[in-house]
Amino acid sequence: MEHFDIIVIGSGAGGGTLVHQLADTGKQILLLERGDYLAREKQNWSSQSVWGEVRYRNSGRWTDGAKGSQFLPKQHYYVGGNTKFYGAVLFRMRELDFAAVQHIDGTSPEWPIRYNDLEPFYGRAEALYHVHGMHGVDPTEPWTSSPYTSPPISDEPRIAQLRDDLTRSGLHPFPLPVGVMLDEASPMTSACIRCDTCDGYPCLANAKSDAQVVCVDPALHHSNVHLRTGAFVSRLVTTDDGRRVREVVVVREGVEERYSADVVVVSCGAINSAALLLRSANEDHPDGLGNSSGVIGRHLMLHNNSTLIAISKTENPTRFQKTLGVNDFYSGDPFDPDWKFPLGAMQMLGKSDAFTMSLDAPDADDPAMLARHSLDLWLTTEDLPLWENRVVADPDGGVTLHHSPSNLAAHARLVERWKGMLEGLGCHESAYDRPTYLGGKLGLNGVAHQNGTIRFGHDPATSALDVNCRLHDVENCYVVDASFFVSASAVNPTLTIVANAIRIADHLRERLG
Repeated sequence: MEHFDIIVIGSGAGGGTLVHQLADTGKQILLLERGDYLAREKQNWSSQSVWGEVRYRNSGRWTDGAKGSQFLPKQHYYVGGNTKFYGAVLFRMRELDFAAVQHIDGTSPEWPIRYNDLEPFYGRAEALYHVHGMHGVDPTEPWTSSPYTSPPISDEPRIAQLRDDLTRSGLHPFPLPVGVMLDEASPMTSACIRCDTCDGYPCLANAKSDAQVVCVDPALHHSNVHLRTGAFVSRLVTTDDGRRVREVVVVREGVEERYSADVVVVSCGAINSAALLLRSANEDHPDGLGNSSGVIGRHLMLHNNSTLIAISKTENPTRFQKTLGVNDFYSGDPFDPDWKFPLGAMQMLGKSDAFTMSLDAPDADDPAMLARHSLDLWLTTEDLPLWENRVVADPDGGVTLHHSPSNLAAHARLVERWKGMLEGLGCHESAYDRPTYLGGKLGLNGVAHQNGTIRFGHDPATSALDVNCRLHDVENCYVVDASFFVSASAVNPTLTIVANAIRIADHLRERLG
């Protein structure tokens, strides 16, 4: 049985970043990835392949616990994890998100750390992931100690017009913080070409700041870092006293392999990490590894996410549309002072084309024409960490999800507010003999922005992880994906995952000496 100093399970935003940060220590590091490298092929940029044929969704079917039916989740097992497909929007959580926040359906709980504790790691994360942005424009932005190392991505003309219109309406649009390797000053040598297949697609040019490109591949240049792909971790085996992980049991091409390490780090994504710990139950951990608190798999949060596709009177030839965001509704409703609860955030979505428009408007005679006129928005409202929302590890290795969304009234208000805003900006009285607005709320199969299933905290009775993301009950096992979140906020979770992974890497440097 091979022994390593550190085994990291999962190569996405958490695991990939952690390995990158520890690669120069000389410690023997094994990175286990359930999938393989994603093929670089023309289909990477094909909406028909990515959305119609769901060519790259390779998780197998999961079960909706409420309906008892199976579904194919938008979950990807590849080197780099789901960052291969993310939109690369990399927000810091707002400073207020670390405190208790009252929502229409309940209270979002306080974190055991504060924004100040994570702030320096956010700066390092932004630099590592090549985040383009501008401070001082977003009214909800927390304080920062370091500037963005890359300038904001410029708007194309139709989005610049929208920015001006929103500003005149009293809002404060700002440049989205986006992680791409773009040099607008030197387009002929820029890796990123501002294509229209970034958001939700793998990048054929390797110019998106995904965990494979910016973390895993550079880490593998170190001879002490080893990668095993096609490695499904079936369970973790503890020592006789149950206090340490003794073996990591892996199945590769139908053959069982076993590895050991001084430190084991779980980073399979919030759903699969919880499932792995639950599958690892034994006599010392009858409810799942490290689950004496009973919280593992509980408090599953997915965000309330909706697409809002407005058919504008003005054509929109934009290719790279994810350059603009609005957070004026983040903590309330600026147009109704009597509304006391947060609504959420808006960011531009990747641009619709004829095929993706045909999915939203299957009865359209000319989806290409609708796509030429579309403004595509992504709206996010916080989902609360409810006890009954949970991950169940099925005996056959599958996953069952029980999830009922919260704050739906706030989300519906956010959607209606944006419809009202856009009506004043040329998206009304459709001339196309069909509804002006398309899109809708993501269902469970989106498993979007999953987090919260192995929460951290000071009290072992109410949390599974300590503040350094180590299992309270297991001395050498850590979790560094979004499982540790105690609340979801209303911004994309990836930068917080990355920043926390850098924080835990610093902790492990000290631990391992």
